[in-house]
Formats: sequence, C-alpha cells, structure tokens
Amino acid sequence: MTSHIQREQLHQQIWKMANEVRGAVDGWDFKQFVLGMLFYRFICEHFVDYIEAGDPDVNYAQMADEDIDYEVRTEVIKEKGYFIYPSQLFTTVYEQSKNKSNENDDLNTRLRAIFDAIEASAVGTASEQDVKGLFADFDTTSSRLGNSVPEKNRRLRAVMQGVAELDFGAFQDSQIDLFGDAYEFLISNYAANAGKSGGEFFTPQQVSKLIAQLAIHGQDRVNKIYDPACGSGSLLLQARKLFEEHIIQDGFLGQEINLTTYNLARMNMFLHGINYDKFDIKHGDTLKDPGFEEERKRSNGFDAIVSNPPYSVYWEGSDDPTLINDPRFAPAGVLAPRSKADFAFILHILYYLSAKGRAAVVCFPGIFYRSGAEKKIRQYLVDMNYIESVIALPPNLFYGTSIAVNILTLSKNKSDTRIRFIDASSNEFFEPRTNNNVLLNNHIEKIVDLFASSESTPHTAVSIDQQKIKEQDYNLSVSSYVEARDTREVIDIDQLNAQIKKTAERINSLRSDIDSIIAELEA
Repeated sequence: MTSHIQREQLHQQIWKMANEVRGAVDGWDFKQFVLGMLFYRFICEHFVDYIEAGDPDVNYAQMADEDIDYEVRTEVIKEKGYFIYPSQLFTTVYEQSKNKSNENDDLNTRLRAIFDAIEASAVGTASEQDVKGLFADFDTTSSRLGNSVPEKNRRLRAVMQGVAELDFGAFQDSQIDLFGDAYEFLISNYAANAGKSGGEFFTPQQVSKLIAQLAIHGQDRVNKIYDPACGSGSLLLQARKLFEEHIIQDGFLGQEINLTTYNLARMNMFLHGINYDKFDIKHGDTLKDPGFEEERKRSNGFDAIVSNPPYSVYWEGSDDPTLINDPRFAPAGVLAPRSKADFAFILHILYYLSAKGRAAVVCFPGIFYRSGAEKKIRQYLVDMNYIESVIALPPNLFYGTSIAVNILTLSKNKSDTRIRFIDASSNEFFEPRTNNNVLLNNHIEKIVDLFASSESTPHTAVSIDQQKIKEQDYNLSVSSYVEARDTREVIDIDQLNAQIKKTAERINSLRSDIDSIIAELEA
C-alpha cells in the first residue's frame, strides 16, 4: 500500500470518527481521544510482537492472565518498560465491547482501569518516569464524551472501531508516520483554535525532516540528539527515521512545558520503537528549570540539537536578576527581552551544544533585524563565530500561521568566518496546496545541497564574511545579503513607442471611416 493511499485512509477514518462524536466533543479536544486510542492499539501490537517473537505457535491474546509467570512479567517490564496482560489488549477489549448491550457496557471504566494498570506496571522500576501519566489526557470518563455512561461508551466505541479498522499491517511497516499524520490532519481541520498556543506552532513533518537533516549533516556519529522545546517529538523522530540507529548512539532527549504534548512525545517514542532506556523526555520550563544539566556535563554537550521553540513568548528575563549570571546567558552580556524569549532559547541551545555538533533552530524572522538587546546578542554570536547559516523558508508552511520562518544553524567548530545566507522562499522550493504550502523531498534536498555548498547562487545563496555583517550593523536578515530576483517585465521603449504610434494611426483611420459613414447617413 502506498503512502498516499495509507494517508487517505487514515484521514477518512479520522473524519468518520469525528462525525460519530460531533456535538459532544470540541473539535480540538477530540484529538486526545483519537491519538490516545491510536496509542493504545499500537502499544498493544508492539507488546504482542515482542512476546510472540515471530513464533506462529504462540498466541498471546488467547492466553489467560493467571498463566503469566511472575518472573517472566518482571523480565518483560525490565526490557520493555511496561506490561500488558492478554485481557488488557486492544483487540480483546474491542471484541468484548461489541457484544455488550448498552446497559451492561463498562467500556469507559474498563479502559480507565487498563490504562492505570499499564502505568502501574512500571512503578518501582527504571522506566517508571517514562511511563507515568502516559494516558493522563485520555480521560475515558470525561463529561466531554457525554452526560451519561451509555453516551460515553457509544462514542468511545465509535473511536475504538475507527482505530480498529485502520488496516496498515504491522505498525513498523507503515509507509507513513501514523501519529504525525493523524496530528497534522486534526490540526489542519481545526486550525482556527489548534496548533498554536502562546507562540507555539506544530512543526509539519517535512519541515522536521529538513531540520533533522541540517543538524546531522556531515556527522558520522552523534552522541545524543536534543530538543529543548520538543512538543510532540516530531523533530527527534525525524532524526530517527532519516538516519541509521547507530548514528545516534546514546539516545533522544527532550523537554516540553505543555503537559499534553509532553505525554504525546513520550507516546511517540514508544510507538516508534525507541525503548524507554533510549529516550528521556522531561516535563518543565526549559528556560527556568533546564532538565538536562547533569547530562550535558557528562556528555560535554550534545552533538545534534533540533528545535522549533515558541515564537516571541514572555519569559522572566530581567524580572529575575540572577539570570544574567546564568552560564547560558552570561556570555552575551545581556538577557533577551522579557516579551521575546527567542534569543533566550538560542543561547540555551548554544550552551548545550558540543564542540563538534550543530544546532538547527526554527526562528521568527524579526529576531534577525530588531535592535536593542537582540542586536547585542546577534553581535555576540557573530563575533564569536557561532552562526553557520540563516535560511529563509517559504511562507504558509505551518498550520495556523502564514509566517515565513527562518532556520538558524549554529556550530562551534566552523572552519572560516563566513555565514551562509539562503533564500529558499521562492516557488521553486515548495508545492502549493489547498490550505498550506508543502516542502517535498526534492525541495529539502535542494536546500541541504545549498547549505553544504560554499558557492554563490544568484538570488538564492551567498556566503558573507563577518566584516561585512559588522558593517551592516549585525543585521542577519537573508534579504539584506541575497539579492531578490527582479521579476519585472523588461520593456523595449522603442518598440513600445512604435506600437503606440501604430495604434494611434489605426484609431485615426477608424475615426475617419466612422465620420464618412455618418455623413452618408445624414445626406
């Protein structure tokens, strides 16, 4: 089955589920039930695949819970991080719920008990923090599903049926990122109040792919890949999809301030076969309470950092006088403005970057030319030779905003003092779609090739020495260095005058003919 067909089927099923619960659940809240049910199904499939290990004589779903050996259960939890009994499997619960009458249906409370049990199976083990609260946002007893138990169960069963009917074979063999595609589809259909909150915008898969390629480009190995504002984990997962596992040696790290997307990121890690001992997603405010300081010290920084931090959000900044002494911000000599935390994230990222690594960060274009504290931070970054490139992307790539964002790449091991400026905003770098523009693989490849090159390409890419940037008052806008293509039509004045003269003569001739006709009629 092709990726296009899989994606179409997924969208049809989600829309069908949405129609089943419409009127009871707000469109954006509905995503919690769809994504939660998708996760429940696929984590069960992962678990069954692990237990059966390809043995056709083993049918885990047909086993009795009481036949599971305690020592086996303990070993499985040690390896996988959680345990699911046969009676708790998605397929088991779904088949049983279909045969129950409305009066006897306990689907909502049964699901809640199963989710609690899966989380409880990790208590006291190394995976406890990775599994704790995974299903917190999938509230099967919520009044948003209906005012009565039969209403709740009817809608839950409709979502469960929709997820059950997705026929993609094994999850790992799917041609698409099911979770990412489901999330994007939900955002695109509820864009009025979705995908953005406090400057946050969901990163489309193709943009994530570009950022991951830029961050790891030219690196044979990276110790860890880190995202300080990881959202649903899409940037980390694109790195996993694009590069063989041995390239990212020691795992995936992320921090997320929003509880819902923090849970979603952890779900995503499990769904994509990243075991609990290979990822660490923390919940919290990266700027106020960074979660990986000890890890940074042990690793001497991270070799690959990818991020789409929230644009121009408020942070404590100068309200907290101790921050100017924070080793992340102190070298620049000034704090990012309280109303615009963009450079606070960038300085945090730079601090966590290893001596051999690279960071690729989505940025709001205003930070590259605004004055004040932001100019001083740009000056610090340029003078210290940390900025590798600034890439202008096409507009309207993100759901909920038409902003044409930039990608900033940072490095501490540059071989020269030049900065690469790339204008990838023209129509040769995207495909227009109904609601949004889209980067295709050939566009991504073209941008990465321009990034890797040092050659100038008219109207598209140029490498500029530090001195010229200083002369431009540390303005880092791509448009200041890449000459815009002149799309005006070239007009030959002599030819135009000849055409005008000819047209005037023709008009005079027509007027003479009309006068003659009128004279004849009046005679």
